[in-house]
Amino acid sequence: MKIKSDDFRVRAGAAVVLKDWATKVKPVYASKENYRELLQEHVTQLSDLQELLYASNRYSLLVIFQAMDAAGKDSVIKHVMSGINPQGCQVFSFKHPGGDELEHDFLWRAAVRFPERGHIGIFNRSYYEEVLIVRVHPDLLTAEGIPNGLGEPKDEIWTARHRSIRHLEDHLHRNGTRIVKIFLHLSKEEQRRRFLARIDEPHKNWKLSMADIEERKYWKQYMRAYEDCICATSTSDVPWYVVPADDKPNARLIVSQIILDRLRALKLDYPKTTAARRKELLAIRKCLVKKN
Repeated sequence: MKIKSDDFRVRAGAAVVLKDWATKVKPVYASKENYRELLQEHVTQLSDLQELLYASNRYSLLVIFQAMDAAGKDSVIKHVMSGINPQGCQVFSFKHPGGDELEHDFLWRAAVRFPERGHIGIFNRSYYEEVLIVRVHPDLLTAEGIPNGLGEPKDEIWTARHRSIRHLEDHLHRNGTRIVKIFLHLSKEEQRRRFLARIDEPHKNWKLSMADIEERKYWKQYMRAYEDCICATSTSDVPWYVVPADDKPNARLIVSQIILDRLRALKLDYPKTTAARRKELLAIRKCLVKKN
């Protein structure tokens, strides 16, 4: 089954109702062995395209992952990016801001981690947390020291932050950073099953806490926050992709195809050798032939 990235793309300006988006679709793989073969093909192709990205040194790629707990962000990054040269790729995980981060605007800590030209940057969570968890738990705003009156009327702060994010991403796009935004769409029932697995499998015990269970009480609020932010920030140049995440192998294949399509759209090529450069290479060859 061919994966069509556009099937998961959120059109600019489209209303987003997540219950209308599937959390599980027909597998694109026929068996576990077929899944491994397909993933390896994608990993190999990503590795080749990363080399082109690095050599051309014209663009960078930023991949953002957002999801509810246990949706598989870590495993997607681990499996999909397994063949990427670590010299040209960096992964950042964003926790609650603290220290210097709270002394700056909400985008600052992400801005200093954007990938340089020729590189791939991966954000495991991101500045979108500031319109997600902070929206669900608005008391977190107190620590951010925002100006008096910001957020009045009630939802103005989220509208303003959505606008700031759009402007930032538009700026990055115009300057050569291509952004892939992935929302791993997990059902509440599948999250429950995965949490139970973390209890039943000793090597996963460390992944679960009572705080994770408490957050399940806010599921509807999180879905509303995701709907609003995806709708407000999915643009023609920097779209969101809602990827069904109840089937982990399927999600990995879909995500890797989306990233592949984004890189291929750049039509990358190795730098052309100029006449002057060719002359220099021939001089180098001459030196090497002499075995100096």
